[in-house]
Amino acid sequence: MLDSLKKLFGPKSTNHEANKKHSVNELHLASSVILIEAARMDDNIDNHEYASIIDLIRSRFDLSEEEVISVVELAEQVAENAVEISKFTSLIRDQFDHEERIEMIEMLWHVVYADGKVHDHESNLLRRVSGLLYVSDRESGEARKRVVSNSQPSM
Repeated sequence: MLDSLKKLFGPKSTNHEANKKHSVNELHLASSVILIEAARMDDNIDNHEYASIIDLIRSRFDLSEEEVISVVELAEQVAENAVEISKFTSLIRDQFDHEERIEMIEMLWHVVYADGKVHDHESNLLRRVSGLLYVSDRESGEARKRVVSNSQPSM
């Protein structure tokens, strides 16, 4: 896992093909870092947000409980020291097809809504990440609506 982190932040190879290939662990980490960033936007990661991140990463990448905990804990450390998110979003953009990038935005909306309220900074992050992932405002809005409608209690 630490080797993946070093590769993610280390110098890039001059070989263009080598730059395009990323390990799945790097993709797990990049996705987790962005989810952690969404949870941190209101200055507090509560238990609901943390549980949501764990569930989303586990189901999206089909990881074991131990793998998920390891990736998310590492992502917390990386997010704490990250200056910008573009390195993570570019990896996701390069590795995910368009539908998967929309799914990533939907995952972010799940985290944002996990504590029951949307903070302005969280909305701002979603707009920025959507743009960096080439997901339109309309597609992000539709993802948001799906999250809201799925979280509504049934009557």
